[in-house]
Amino acid sequence: MDRHPGLDWEKIEERLAGQPEKQKSLTMMESTGGEPDVIGYDKETDQFIFCDCSPETPEGRRSLCYDKEALDSRKENKPETSAMEMATEMGIEILSEDQYRALQQLGKFDAKTSSWIKTPADVRKLGGALFADFRFGRVFVYHNGAQSYYSGRAFRGRLLV
Repeated sequence: MDRHPGLDWEKIEERLAGQPEKQKSLTMMESTGGEPDVIGYDKETDQFIFCDCSPETPEGRRSLCYDKEALDSRKENKPETSAMEMATEMGIEILSEDQYRALQQLGKFDAKTSSWIKTPADVRKLGGALFADFRFGRVFVYHNGAQSYYSGRAFRGRLLV
């Protein structure tokens, strides 16, 4: 409850009841281990913000390279899909660096794992992609080749409802 003080659950339920595609996205977030929760309300857009709040990066989304371009560039040992493709299929967006840092204000996430985050076009153009984690009491943002993938790295998503 500390992630969403003062939010009216009846309004959230009403909003979800009228949007079956958003319900499907939340179900997919849950089924892949994201443990989605409401983390805020955006007054400007009049939308509730759901985000993956699992302590570690979601297990059902691990071992993925960053995007389709990275996946296509792999000659061997290709993962099934990429983080960006899976997020699109799920109807959610991958967290940006700012969103990832804001999430860390609500708890400590990814203390043993890491999560791909939205990568600026100039970094991606050079073949890289960004990921983040929480170590030593702070958020670290790093880079890797976008085609890389690891058993301890997935992505966190958010959904506006």
